[in-house]
Amino acid sequence: MASYGFEVTVLEKNKELGGRARRLCEEGFTFDMGPTWYWMPDVFEKFFADFGRKPSDYYSLERLDPSYRIYYGENDFMDVPVGMDAQCALFENLEPGSSKQLKKFLMQAQENYRIAVQDMVYKPGNSVTELISRDTISNLHLFTQSIRHQVRKKFRHPHLVRLLEFPVLFLGAKPGNIPAFYNFMNYADLGLGTWYPKSGMFSVVEAMVRLARELGVKFLTGMNVESIVVEKEQVSGIRANGEFYSCDLLISGADYHHTETLLDEKYRVYSDSYWSKKTFAPSALLFFLGINKKLSGIRHHTLFFDEEFDKHAESIYDDPRWPDKPLFYASFPSVTDENAAPRGCENVTLLIPLAPGIEDTEEIRESYYNKIMNRLERLTRQELREAAVYKRSYCINDFVSDYNSYKGNAYGLANTLMQTACLRPSIKSKKINNLFFTGQLTVPGPGVPPAIISGKIVAGEVCKKIPVYDYAN
Repeated sequence: MASYGFEVTVLEKNKELGGRARRLCEEGFTFDMGPTWYWMPDVFEKFFADFGRKPSDYYSLERLDPSYRIYYGENDFMDVPVGMDAQCALFENLEPGSSKQLKKFLMQAQENYRIAVQDMVYKPGNSVTELISRDTISNLHLFTQSIRHQVRKKFRHPHLVRLLEFPVLFLGAKPGNIPAFYNFMNYADLGLGTWYPKSGMFSVVEAMVRLARELGVKFLTGMNVESIVVEKEQVSGIRANGEFYSCDLLISGADYHHTETLLDEKYRVYSDSYWSKKTFAPSALLFFLGINKKLSGIRHHTLFFDEEFDKHAESIYDDPRWPDKPLFYASFPSVTDENAAPRGCENVTLLIPLAPGIEDTEEIRESYYNKIMNRLERLTRQELREAAVYKRSYCINDFVSDYNSYKGNAYGLANTLMQTACLRPSIKSKKINNLFFTGQLTVPGPGVPPAIISGKIVAGEVCKKIPVYDYAN
């Protein structure tokens, strides 16, 4: 918006910028509190290119090799390598003949990635016709099949199935409910790779803040927005911390449901009933740990798939409850970045995906801490608990209090077929002429790259729908 000539002021609820991608620094340990996976580097490149910049102008990237490790049980793990030759060798070792299927599968995934980026994700979601093209029509069957059906039709070994079903978890739904078209996430994983921005994902936040300030954007932190003031179907301003701030138009990157609660009821487009029927991506229980020794048997990104995925998924999507035997993820950025922890120490983030809206107490958090620590210690064959010199938990109640997140969700609305494009909440209010939305609850969907794309989309929509402004720099 600033590059189009607007005077832009950002009001941030919290004292730190970054939202869910905030940074936590305690006792010499530095944690990314939200996203830790840097995928789809081309999206970041396109973002900075819009302003005549490159990511390398602000931060440096390192491609991780292996990309990540998956534990399937004791003495049973897989390191996911970089490069088609190494990946084919991995597949052949587990399932003879599967490398040919992998090549075909990734060719289709790469083509789907091209179609998605070219024809779909940069569209504003105003009409279903946005999705209709020669490419999407010729691949219509990929919208009626699920990822699970496609993967299990081609591959039999359970380790390979889990590997190929894993990336769609970033879209916030079960593989059986995600259209096969979204296998472009497998290309994002195995083709484009897993990267690490030096000093962590917060480096991307710092880059965007620096770029924004270069363009004249003002940031106000610690601003609790209390209401949105509307006059004659136009936002005239907002009230925050007891003061009124006037504006010509408003873009909300806050939780969509929460933003509408700041309006008089007559201006709200989506009811509580609407939101309650939607399929939300998971919330999460996180632990941030500082360990006073170096660990073995770990990778920067480590997935623990030693329990049954479907049972855990049922507790998120079908019968919301705390899972009996949760799968979990661990991030050890100090494996890659020596500045993430004091010398000789390890930085650890543990994450359990959860159903949003379930009960969250300190007692429950602690019981799950012990559950996953038992498994982490057993599978990696080392003690961690006694070496933890720093520990903080973060869960549903925190997502609500820090981000006004609906039911404490962490990732937004799932990208199921019935929640794609124009079937998601609109990027422009249907009742207020100058109110727009961006982020994980509108188009194109959850995740860091889609959130970045959403900002580009909404800026373009403002320029089309409010032509009275002069957009010349």
